[in-house]
Amino acid sequence: MDRFDKVDYLAKLIRIELTDQERDLFSKQLADILEYVNQLSEVDIEGVEPMYHAVALTNRFREDKVGPSMDQEKVLKNAPKKKDGFFVVPKVIEG
Repeated sequence: MDRFDKVDYLAKLIRIELTDQERDLFSKQLADILEYVNQLSEVDIEGVEPMYHAVALTNRFREDKVGPSMDQEKVLKNAPKKKDGFFVVPKVIEG
């Protein structure tokens, strides 16, 4: 397996064409990334608690309270198209 095989495989998966210069650059970068990951696997993490974020975070959301809603007629008043109390929008997903 030559050093470009992984880059060619990834390029095929993401459906991009690479120049020879890009193939060379990306193969070097990929090798550097894989080397770094190998270095990380050598770090002793015995007794280290998993963390989800580098700094402590607290929830800044407000309490979820039920409140008055806008009147449906008022909301739909300026809608270009409406039907049965809902907005009518163009279909965006073929099915």
